[in-house]
Amino acid sequence: MATVLSLALLQADAQTEVPKGFKKGAIVVADGSSFSGFIKNNIRSDAAVIFLTEGKKKSYDGTELNSVEIDGIKFLCIAGDFFKILSEGDLNFLQKSSDARGKVFYNGNEPIVSNGTEGKPGDYFMYRTINKQLKLITKKNFDEVIKTSFENNTAAIDKAKTVNGDLSQLKEAVDIYNKRNTN
Repeated sequence: MATVLSLALLQADAQTEVPKGFKKGAIVVADGSSFSGFIKNNIRSDAAVIFLTEGKKKSYDGTELNSVEIDGIKFLCIAGDFFKILSEGDLNFLQKSSDARGKVFYNGNEPIVSNGTEGKPGDYFMYRTINKQLKLITKKNFDEVIKTSFENNTAAIDKAKTVNGDLSQLKEAVDIYNKRNTN
C-alpha cells in the first residue's frame, strides 16, 4: 500500500515539473477553446509551438491558434504569424515574432503556402481588436498610423510624438489611448 501511494505521489510530482526546454503556458486554438500545459517556443525559428499536456506533444503553427501565453508572455496569432503583445486593449501594440511567409500549412491533406503578414520579426504593429486591422509602423508611415490609430486622442498623440524614432516607446502612448474610457 505504501509503495502504491509513493508511486502515485511521484507521478503527480512529475506532472507538475516543467520538462526540459518547455515553459508553463496556455494556448487558445482557432475554435476558441483554451488549454494549459507546457510549451516549447519555436516561434522565431518555425512560426510554431510545441504543446505538451498529459504526456502528449502536439505542434501548433500560427494558423491553428488564436493566441499563446508562454511563461506570462502573450502572443497573438494573425495570418500564421505570432506577435508579442506589448500593450493590450481596444488598440494593441504588437511586435512581430515570426515570419510565416512561404511556410507550408495543411488543410487536411491539401498543402497551402502561407502569405504571412508584412514586415519582419522585430517590427512593430498597431492592431485594432474590433475590426482586426493590422498596421505595420515604419518611419515613413509613422504620422499617418499615429493619427488613424489614436483617433484624435490628444494625450496619446502627444506621447507618441516624443518617441524620437524609438518605436518601442509607443507602448506608453497605446496605454494612454486604451485607458481613455476607463477614467
